Amino acid sequence: MCLKIGPYTLSSRILLAPMAGVTDAPYRQLCHQFGAGLTPAEMITSDPSLRHSKKTQQRLLQNTDALPRSVQIVGTEPKIMAQAAQFNAELGANIIDINMGCPAKKVCNKLAGSALMQDPDLVKKILTRVVKAVDIPVTLKMRTGWASNQKNAQLIAKIAENAGISCIAIHGRTRNQAYTGYAEYETIRHVKQSISIPVIANGDIASPEDASFILNYTQVDALMLGRITQGQPWIFQAFNQQLNSSNKVKNHQNTITYEIKKKSILQHISAIHRHYGTDQGVRIARKHIGWYLFKLVGHKPSLLKRLKQEIFKISDANLQHQHLEISLQKLDLSLGNDLKDYK
Repeated sequence: MCLKIGPYTLSSRILLAPMAGVTDAPYRQLCHQFGAGLTPAEMITSDPSLRHSKKTQQRLLQNTDALPRSVQIVGTEPKIMAQAAQFNAELGANIIDINMGCPAKKVCNKLAGSALMQDPDLVKKILTRVVKAVDIPVTLKMRTGWASNQKNAQLIAKIAENAGISCIAIHGRTRNQAYTGYAEYETIRHVKQSISIPVIANGDIASPEDASFILNYTQVDALMLGRITQGQPWIFQAFNQQLNSSNKVKNHQNTITYEIKKKSILQHISAIHRHYGTDQGVRIARKHIGWYLFKLVGHKPSLLKRLKQEIFKISDANLQHQHLEISLQKLDLSLGNDLKDYK
């Protein structure tokens, strides 16, 4: 079963979630290589006055982005959101995604992101205006609601369907939960039953077994992975292997060898340096290095702390890459098969 968004048939039902500060061009390319069916760009403000800022420019689509190219926009004004959709479509976007799921205070305080779910009338105006403004599919990313006593995902989903939205992704938490507690899928299951357009589930999908259960329980069309991919972009390959296999056995993840991981990590860090320049690239690479090391040696806290201290103090891009390469080689020799485990 394949997911279609407008005219586009995706190669996998396991998609990358757009994450500000994470899903930049180098990360999107890496996740695509490991089998992500869609790799949306980071959230971009609809404010035209910020369109030429360095931050926004770095978040725009790149020629290296895999097709179809999806861009997520955020804002509160229907007209400005429509203009932002047109702007990104002209830059090569194949899909426009509207953010109504971000729980960050700086976004919600402007009544954008998940705060929009409190105003269904405004939601309708924004969605209708954006869909009419472009001739490419428009999708929506949202949550189950604002709070536990204000879950209105079904209402918003119906508004979206009537407005011409092509697909909906739902994070199984309310805005007030942010990323605390646990995602719930009952609401998502009800949304899927109530509308005819594709629905994507997101939140707390930590293993291929989770993926199989959630797909079966909710009957959604696809799954979207976010924070779980940090430090292990090869997770897409593990999920796809499990879901596409007729023999549902564990340890498909073991085909992702340490050598593959090491090569991918080093390629990713080099790509970050090229994309941002060496000075900014070194700083941005640190968080990714931290995530990679945690996934590799998080079970050895003292070693993790030492490695991070050694690498994080380096301010030169070449030295950062060289030291990381040496550290990864030493880990391979000293820890052996400990590092080949998926988790």
